[in-house]
Amino acid sequence: MVATTDIATADGVVRGRRGRRVLRWRSIPYAAPPIGDLRFRAPQPVEPWSGVRAATEFTSAAMQHRSGARIGPRAYQPTSEDALTLNVTAPATAAAGPRPVLVFIHGGGYLIGTSALGLYSGARLAVRGDVVVVSLNYRLGAFGYVDFSEFGTAEHPFDANLGLRDQLAALKWVQTNIAAFGGDPGNVTIFGESAGAHAVLGLLATPAAEGLFHRAISQSPPADWAMTAEEARGFARRCVAALGATPDTAHTALRTAAPNDIRRAVDRTIAQLLREQPGVFPACPVVDGEFLPRSPVDAISDGSAHRVPLIIGTNRDEGTLFARFADELPTTPRRLRSALGHSTEAESRIAAAYPGYPQPKAAVQAGGDYTFWRPSLTVMEGHSRHAPTYAYRYDYAPRALHLAGLGATHATDLIAVFGVGDTPIGRAVTAAGGRRGLRAVTDQFQNNWLAFARTGAPLPSWPAYTEARRSTLIIDYPTRVEHDPDRAKRLAWQGVRVPTVT
Repeated sequence: MVATTDIATADGVVRGRRGRRVLRWRSIPYAAPPIGDLRFRAPQPVEPWSGVRAATEFTSAAMQHRSGARIGPRAYQPTSEDALTLNVTAPATAAAGPRPVLVFIHGGGYLIGTSALGLYSGARLAVRGDVVVVSLNYRLGAFGYVDFSEFGTAEHPFDANLGLRDQLAALKWVQTNIAAFGGDPGNVTIFGESAGAHAVLGLLATPAAEGLFHRAISQSPPADWAMTAEEARGFARRCVAALGATPDTAHTALRTAAPNDIRRAVDRTIAQLLREQPGVFPACPVVDGEFLPRSPVDAISDGSAHRVPLIIGTNRDEGTLFARFADELPTTPRRLRSALGHSTEAESRIAAAYPGYPQPKAAVQAGGDYTFWRPSLTVMEGHSRHAPTYAYRYDYAPRALHLAGLGATHATDLIAVFGVGDTPIGRAVTAAGGRRGLRAVTDQFQNNWLAFARTGAPLPSWPAYTEARRSTLIIDYPTRVEHDPDRAKRLAWQGVRVPTVT
């Protein structure tokens, strides 16, 4: 017999699963299914239900290629347009008072991913920190990050920034309901990795998110992803053409086409654009002048973003994962040259800062830094002028990752953040040694993340980032603080921006 636990939300009662250490509720709807007339519309309120709604199992992931919803060696979560759900994990022990809340936004390039991935289990964080952990799904790719609003009509309009709007709707659900799960709606920390880290910055720049969160953690964000309204319209037109529609037939085609047909058309268009223009990424928020008035980087730099405490950092070897398994980043001299706008002056600066360039290892390092570290520096500098900011770099890699040529690559920080060193994935990366080091960096991440969630500041040993000193926590075995790490590389990237999408 499975032990259960019922909670009354504003929309109805949900029944979760009671475990020995944690209570879990899975796939709770936070918005109405965006299907039928609600396709390409901003999220709408949930229709309340009567009785008890089962919330013990995951339902669907957002629409994406099947491989992106992989949740096990041979297991794939079903995908659907009806996937605007979230999950809540709370300690099973009685609380002395309302618990801090951490809301996690998954990555995947705004194209793939699911909150059902076992890596994202918040159980260890919840127990260790006496906190409530929330994770969420949001619309991806064609359905969340392409601006088809030009093809809407007065009777059936289409909205922009749907994935970002979904994340906002989930945070509104948290404000309304999390107290019933033991959480404190007045102490909410949003955190995310990769595209999820970019989403954190996007929410910082979204005026409508005011008051919905109180601290933010951004792990490896491609921080300057953003499209102008003109760029977004041009990209949407290419997607419509790939769907086999014209501007005159686009509205009907987008409303009636099978979801996988739309997804495939957009995925093909993205792949083609990535080949044509390395360094750009079109599936991202659009600066529409209303919901998102300014790009995240610009809003953070000029102080118009929400002035909440921020932790932001990247991994030392971000690019190695992509060089090995994908070709999305400018990790070769040819692709980086294109991303730099064929500027010989910029390329010569980069070459001088990365010894061995244009050899593959140096080029991969430069491509990873271009995508993640370079724009994160701009965020560190800009936000530190307006609110407490804490910078880190994750350098730790067990021997197996070094032997594989990956090092401290993209997303490996999540193993420590979620404390999964004693699971199959943790045992795999430490099979050749490094178990003690992984435990140490897990302590560093979790102790700092939890202190930050509770108080708005990490442990006292981590100084705030300022432009004068650029103090950065190097999370390694052992961990240390460095001031202005890789200064020559930082200076080489000054003035480099993502090229315009054409």
